[in-house]
Amino acid sequence: MARTLVITDFLTLPLSFGEGAGGRGWWLQWGLVIVSSLALFFLSPLAKNTDEFFRAQHRKKAPNTFMLMGSLVISWIFAKSITNAANLGLDYGLVGGVAYAGYYLSFIVAGIVIYQMRVKGGYTSIHQFLTSRFGKSAMALFSILIAFRLFNEVWSNTMVIGSYFGKMGSAPYYWAIIVFTVLTLAYALKGGLSSSIFTDVIQMGLFAILLSVILWVLFEPSTNFSANDVMTSGTWSLDMGMNLLFAALLQSFSYPFHDPVLTDRGFISPPKVTLRAFLWAGFVGAICIVLFSIIGIYAQTQGMKGQAAVEVGKAFGLVILLVINFIMITSAASTLDSTFSSFSKLLSVDLNLGNSLRFGRLSMAMVAILGTIPVFLDAEILSATTISGTMVIGLTPVFVFWNLRVPKISFHLSVIGGLLFGILLLFNLFPEGLIFSSGKYADLLWINLWGILCCTLLYIIPSWIKK
Repeated sequence: MARTLVITDFLTLPLSFGEGAGGRGWWLQWGLVIVSSLALFFLSPLAKNTDEFFRAQHRKKAPNTFMLMGSLVISWIFAKSITNAANLGLDYGLVGGVAYAGYYLSFIVAGIVIYQMRVKGGYTSIHQFLTSRFGKSAMALFSILIAFRLFNEVWSNTMVIGSYFGKMGSAPYYWAIIVFTVLTLAYALKGGLSSSIFTDVIQMGLFAILLSVILWVLFEPSTNFSANDVMTSGTWSLDMGMNLLFAALLQSFSYPFHDPVLTDRGFISPPKVTLRAFLWAGFVGAICIVLFSIIGIYAQTQGMKGQAAVEVGKAFGLVILLVINFIMITSAASTLDSTFSSFSKLLSVDLNLGNSLRFGRLSMAMVAILGTIPVFLDAEILSATTISGTMVIGLTPVFVFWNLRVPKISFHLSVIGGLLFGILLLFNLFPEGLIFSSGKYADLLWINLWGILCCTLLYIIPSWIKK
């Protein structure tokens, strides 16, 4: 059994998380949400024009490498991700953490492709590239895909916050989600992308400090938990986590391009600054995910069940649970404000529906409301990554071979092909005879592999026919 951390009596106060009102821990938890959100609201810059709101341009200066790298990392180390990392550590040991970290290859791929598109192609946005190469219909289809992605990001992150206040479906669970969403929306409305990047730097610093505190506690001598326990945890086989690792690596060639939270940041700083930031973000982000999975590995050694981060927090007392909760608040807020900013830019700038501060802010409020609806429908957070990631595998040849001249129909064939494979995964319709490994995520791996091969052929065949 997990022991209780004894530093002061305060550390072992009774827990009342998710049990309604009345407990000291419950009020401290609400205090974290409210105070941190209000602090970010007052610290956030006020955007006075569209360049500041949509492009984070202040006095004609773009974010430097450090700011951009920190913003990229914390925007992707969202509450959903670190919850999944901890749970995968619980299920598969170190293999699970490394498997989920495989998604951070996305930064490397996106950084290199966007750099080449800007330097060799002269493109200023993903939408400009798609419109010039494949027409407005391709741009419209792509916009629908990324709008769906942003819609998913809202509910899948706020649900994590709700789980720290009460059981799914309970009143505290729903109230926590609503209050957290409104407070985050408030400072996002104030400064748009400027607020997002500014607060990202603060949130990244807090994340690093809080994660260090958690790891220090886990590796205290009295826990009998060591680095050797981490390194020897799990089994490096397909059915014990590596199905997910290879699926993540495959999806990394398309996944980043349907995430405007990532790609929007690829066009606001000089190309070389951007490339450095993306490469560093891939490395730092992967390390952070693996380190956070250690929480799940510890839970595995103690025979814990359920949500790894929550159970470990409870085992170590109120303060550590509050620290873990604060990490979730920090990471969820960073992703949520970026989601609001990206959705606003999508409608206002990329689709040119209304390039004004007022329209941009109205767009943020709209996605906040619509994105909260699935919370009441019992959606699952991991599906927001795996299924949506499969549905966009048709983007792989579009961006990997971005400089290859193909007919406009190639885009539509490839992207629609990817959507069909995503539907096969969603409804478990993929032929079992084409799945050559066993265990969880086997279908995810092989559907992505066969899907990418088919989408690549669909992308290239029209040019062969034309020739």
